[in-house]
Amino acid sequence: MDFVLVGALVLLLFAAIVQLALAMHVRSMLVDCAGQGARYAAQAGHVPLDGVARTTELIDATLSPAYSRDVVARRAVVDGVDQVEVEVTAPLPVLGLVGPTGLTVRGHALVEAP
Repeated sequence: MDFVLVGALVLLLFAAIVQLALAMHVRSMLVDCAGQGARYAAQAGHVPLDGVARTTELIDATLSPAYSRDVVARRAVVDGVDQVEVEVTAPLPVLGLVGPTGLTVRGHALVEAP
């Protein structure tokens, strides 16, 4: 009887740790893809829409197209410096890779002068 209770508790704890690791992996991949997209859009001769396309391409290749449905890029001036910001809003994996939309990450890059 004790083995069943302890075994169930250990299994539940293990599943929770695996799910947390999966959520952190998804967040890390989204941050990296947003940063890469921002750096691509910040290059001389590129526009923010190029960053959206690059970010979407990277997310589709690394995770799933379900995570690249809401990608936005914009130019901004922060402390007098031009920047490109790419923002990705994606589902937070709660059960496997499915979950509610609630994870927002951003990537920033300085705009190159032509």
